[in-house]
Order: sequence, then C-alpha cells, then structure tokens
Amino acid sequence: MSLSTLDWIIIISFFIVFAIIGIAVSKKSGKSASEFFLSGRNMPWWLLGISMVATTFSADTPNLVTDIVRQNGISGNWVWWAFLLTGMLTVFVYAKLWRRSEVLTDLEFYEIRYSGKAAAFLRGFRAIYLGVFFNIMIMASVCLAAIKIGGILFGLAPWECVLYASIITVIYSALGGLRGVIFTDFLQFIVAMIGSIAAAYYLINLPEVGGLSNLLAHENVSPQLNFLPDFNDSNSLITLLIIPLAVQWWSVWYPGAEPGGGGYIAQRMLSAKDEKNAVGATLLFNIAHYALRPWPWILIALISLVIFPELTSIQQAFPNVDSGIIGHDLAYPAMLTKLPAGLLGLVVASLIAAFMSTISTHLNWGSSYIAIDFYKRFMNPNASEKKLVNVGRVSTIGLMLFAALIALALESALSTFKILLQIGAGTGLIFILRWFWWRINAYSEITGMIVSFIIALWFEFIHEHIFGSRLEGYQELVIGVILTTISWVAATLLTKPTENETLIKFYNKVKPFGTGWNGFKQKVRTDNIELDDSSDKFTIDLASMLLGVLLVYCSLFGTGYLIYGNLIGALILFTITAVAVIVLLKIRRKDYSSK
Repeated sequence: MSLSTLDWIIIISFFIVFAIIGIAVSKKSGKSASEFFLSGRNMPWWLLGISMVATTFSADTPNLVTDIVRQNGISGNWVWWAFLLTGMLTVFVYAKLWRRSEVLTDLEFYEIRYSGKAAAFLRGFRAIYLGVFFNIMIMASVCLAAIKIGGILFGLAPWECVLYASIITVIYSALGGLRGVIFTDFLQFIVAMIGSIAAAYYLINLPEVGGLSNLLAHENVSPQLNFLPDFNDSNSLITLLIIPLAVQWWSVWYPGAEPGGGGYIAQRMLSAKDEKNAVGATLLFNIAHYALRPWPWILIALISLVIFPELTSIQQAFPNVDSGIIGHDLAYPAMLTKLPAGLLGLVVASLIAAFMSTISTHLNWGSSYIAIDFYKRFMNPNASEKKLVNVGRVSTIGLMLFAALIALALESALSTFKILLQIGAGTGLIFILRWFWWRINAYSEITGMIVSFIIALWFEFIHEHIFGSRLEGYQELVIGVILTTISWVAATLLTKPTENETLIKFYNKVKPFGTGWNGFKQKVRTDNIELDDSSDKFTIDLASMLLGVLLVYCSLFGTGYLIYGNLIGALILFTITAVAVIVLLKIRRKDYSSK
C-alpha cells in the first residue's frame, strides 16, 4: 500500500522534531558522563515515569500483545501482567534504595555491595553480557517489529526497514544522551497513545466489524474475552496464570521488569531529583504500563480475528511479504492498512515513536555499561568525562548496527520474549534478596547467571535432540528456576561472604532493612561497630505494594468491564480502585511525615 502526502508530512514532521531535540540538548548532555547517562540526576518524577512507560511502549509490544490474544485470548496477557508484582515491589521498596546508592549505573552496585576480584569480574562481565548481548537481543526484537510493519505498510525489504528506522534514533541518542531520550520520550508517548486509541476506535467501526457490540459477539472473538484462563483446562491454567503469578514474577530477570529493579528502570530512578521523585516515577510507570495502555492493543487484536481469522488470511492479503515472518504478530500492522489517510500517518508516526523511544533508551543504557562499567573500570580508569561521552556515542552506533543484523534472522517477538525469560530463569530471587540478606555475595550472582544460561541453551538446542521432544514452556521455566536457585544458594553458603568493611559502608549508605541483616549486625556489633539503621518500616512498604497491585489490576479489569458493557462490574472495580488510592496516599503521607 502507499501513504498519502498528508501521511508523509506527519511522519517526516516527527522525525524532524526528534532530531531537533537531540541537537538542542547535545551541548549540555556532552558535558559529563553524569549528564549523558543520567541527565544530571535532576529529573522530576512525572517526566521520568512517562519516559519509562514510553520505553516499554515499543513497536514490538502491540505485535506481541496481538500474538498473545490471537493464540491464548485476553487471559494470555498474564504472562506479562504478572510482572506488576515486581513493579510495585520496585516502587515501594527498591526505588528509594537505588536512589540512596548514588551509583552512576546499576552495575556499579556490584562493587559497593560485594568485594574482591569476584565483584570486579561480575561488574565487567555483566556490562558485556547485559549491555551488549542481552541488550542487542531486545533491540533486535524491536527491530523485527519495524521489519514487519515496514513490510506490510511500505512494502520495504527487511534491511531497508531497519536502516530507515534507525538513522534518526541513533542521531538523537548519540547527541542528546539520556536527557534527549527523556524529552523525546514524553512527546513519543503522547503520540503513541493518541495513535493507538484512534486506530482502535476507527477499526471497531469498520463495516466488516460493525461496532463494539458486534465485535464482542463475533464467534471468533467471544471465546477470547475472559480475563482468566479456563479453570477446567489445567494446561492453560498452569501456563497462563499459575506459573506467571506463582513463579515467573520473582524468579525471572527481564529488561523493564527486573526483580529488585535494575537496567533502564534503575537508570531512570538514579536520574531522579531525590528519593521521593524516584518512587513517584516508578509508580506512574506501573500504573500507565499495566492499566492505561493495554486495551487499544487488545481491541485491535480482537478485531484482527474478524478481518484476518487465520494466518493464511494474512498471507493472502499480503502475498509480497516474506513468508518466513508471517505470524500472528503480523496481524497488528496488517490491521493498520485499513486506516484512512491522515490517521494512518498519525498511527505510523506513533509506531515509529514507540520504536525510537525503546531503541534510544536501550542504546543509552547499553552504552552506559560499555563506557562506565567496562571501558572506564577496566581499560582506562583515568578517562576524562569527554572521553567517556565519546565512548558512549561510538557504542551507541555499534549496538544499533549489531541489533539490526540480528533482527534480520529473527521470526517472532513472542518466541524471542520466551527465550529471554528462560535465560533469566532462577536469577530473579538473587536480585530481590541481595538487598535483604547480607550473606549473598558475588559468587551467588555469577553462579546463577552461568547456570541459568546453560539450562536455557540445553532446552533450546540440545534436549529435543536427545529425548525426541521438547517439554512444555512452563516446565522448562520451572526446571530452570529450581536448578538455578539450588545452584546459587549452594554457592552462597559454600563461599566466603562479602568483606565486613564493604558491607558496613553499603549498609550505612543504603540503609536496607530486613531480618536477613540481623546476623551481620550482631557480628559487627561484637567489634563495637555501630550501624546506621533504617527508619523505613517494611510492613508499610509491603502494604503499599499490595495496595498498588490492587488498584492497578482493578482499574485494568474495570476498564475491560466498561468496554464489555458490564457497568456494575466496572463500578465495583473502580470503587475499589478509588479506595485503594485514598488508603495508599494516606499511609504514604504518614510514612513520609514520620521521617
């Protein structure tokens, strides 16, 4: 299909605006590493919260949600909805701890929490493992979405899609640093939300769909509407609900939903003006990410079941698209071809904005690891601030190049998502407990990282060849979690703990709480060493977390009931949401006033 002149004007205008922002802030961002990677640690909560949610509003996310809904119904989204538990734990427990640490990157944490050569090795290895390997895989998945969207909407070859989508992103990311990323994220999120809502509204009213009531009653759609999986189908119940809620959220490391915070979420928290702004930013992010954004994507996915009920329908409608990338995730860009001129341009611009916000964050985050945690720490400890910024800019270009090349070999955003979950299986509990249990050391993390990676390789490339078939995905995940957890706990108990001096400095600086530090406190107090205990109350933080989870899930499903026309159900859930908000505000204000 071809875009109208109006569509192109809208798209090109956004490209120009983003480039201007990058150029405008480049001088200030280039002053120091702190400016380039943390925007001077002076960002307000609302701007950081929008930036977080814009980053996770990737071009591949609507495709992923569409893939899930078409294959597993709305209840299939629990595979990522469950990460809200991680998110709220980060909001009320870890955001303040990260901000108190005052590290430049979250990997710098390793050398203030652990000691010796093992801590240095862990920091350097994770810089490459996460900043390069893992980061490139995430960006490649996002680039795959650009390939599919570009193939459907523009008829472009895969390499053309990646090239065109990356140029402006690399320019403003390399020039503007995190400040440029955050400012463009704000505009990109607004555009992306307007585009997704407008597209859903228009597509619902297509003659083939016939409005919302006809959509919900359609034979292809009505079986997919339940918020929970069928309790009589044990496989679906275990896969879609029990495993995500009982195991996945705390045990799996995944960018944007790291147990204990981390990655670019930690980067945003470290950029906040203060502890309170860090908490506010992550709270806004979780509310917008889980409660505000999903329904336009879900509705378009349901509509696609009417317009393109089978994969063959997509193949027949777009015969020129490479058959190797035909999948259920392609239904989202396929639906966008039904949009009229002007609206199509806005939606395409919103998808480009979503792509750019995610890629730009990952580029800045990954380059911070390379420049600070690898180059400065191990190659050039005396590197000037200007040198670090230049290394970050060169790394930005290199990361984008490798991500683009790998994207050409991928097939599905969902399959990539599952592989990355398996690689991180079993490591999540380390990232939660390292703040609460003094005995965890660098060897705990090294062991967990190595074992989980080996297990992921086993299930992906070896198991089927030996045993003739693969296990169910949830079985692989649970086995990975169990074996990895046993391994790192054993390593923790069999190796020496972190040196007392390091732990004392960490404790006094970050002020972690929990009974897991009691043994350490008793140990050092026998040497007449006093520790600066935290005034935080874990019961208040835990209550806040549970209230946050309640208000987000109730608002998410309340919106669903409103769409379904179940006004009583919507009223009940929105009332619970309002009560949860009031109680949460009350206990947080009381907590802050007592400090």
